Amino acid sequence: MAGQESRIAVAREPLPEAFPDFRNLGVMTRILLWVNAAMLATACVRADSAGRLFALLIESAAYVEPVLIATLVLLYLGQVLLAGIRPLAALATILVVLFALNLVMFEIAVLLGEEGNAYVLIRSWAYSVAMMLFLRAYFQLRSRAFSPALAEARLQALQARIRPHFLFNSLNAVLSLIRKDARRAEAALEDLADLYRVLMADNRTMTKLTDEIELTRRYLSLEQLRLGERLQVDWRLEGMPEDALIPPMMLQPLVENAVYHGIEPGVAPGVVHIAITREGGSLNFLLSNPYHPEHQHRAGNRMALANIRERLLLQFDVEARLEAHPAGDQFEIRITMPYRK
Repeated sequence: MAGQESRIAVAREPLPEAFPDFRNLGVMTRILLWVNAAMLATACVRADSAGRLFALLIESAAYVEPVLIATLVLLYLGQVLLAGIRPLAALATILVVLFALNLVMFEIAVLLGEEGNAYVLIRSWAYSVAMMLFLRAYFQLRSRAFSPALAEARLQALQARIRPHFLFNSLNAVLSLIRKDARRAEAALEDLADLYRVLMADNRTMTKLTDEIELTRRYLSLEQLRLGERLQVDWRLEGMPEDALIPPMMLQPLVENAVYHGIEPGVAPGVVHIAITREGGSLNFLLSNPYHPEHQHRAGNRMALANIRERLLLQFDVEARLEAHPAGDQFEIRITMPYRK
């Protein structure tokens, strides 16, 4: 099992706060709204009449909007570059881009016959820098506001891992296997060790979908030791992109919920269906399990789903959604998120 330790690292230092995803529709919309709101507020402060306010808005928009749109386009195109460098280097890069765009707009204004001086250029660049720093702080605060969901997810998963019946039955199953199938017993202990190791790792960065599936398979193999033929899993991964990235500890808790709420309460064998597909720029998940309304642990189920919904909102903003509802004798969870690789 020592070889397993090199595969999943345990993070000890906090990760630097990354820039938001500039390819996200929600992020772009928030930037547009904040910049235009600041432009309106500035015009209101400077104007001494309604007519003057309208004139200032037209004048400001003629200068601000081209710089704003060009900046958003460049940020969209440069997202991969910005994500691959240090935050300070990314900040410096954006500052240079803003200065260059303001300089271009200044030169265009001069060519069009408008009076230009260095003060106008410096004031425009200072305004751009102030807005950039404000938006940087805003997205950081927004990220921190959702960060308790990440800590809660780890705590819930850890509590689930150390549930007495889960741990007791898993270890008993391993003990019963040692003499008749030592290799399978060793594999079960490795699965249990991997589950703990992932829980201890830093879970603020995206993880490979294939790694999350492997972790989920390990969890299911442990549950199968105690549930036997009562637990059946139907994987449908034919349309799954293997290079996709997803928030960590997303699929496994959902499958655990399916086992806990759908398989354990029943006496007959039950099937957990897991389908993952890609449609254009979207990654789709469909999970379903038997539904026993008289045996539902509703509070725990709602808490787990709310936690995953918050993490999706943090990672993808308005571009992701989670829907969960009973469908006849099945309980279905549908997740749609942007395809990232």
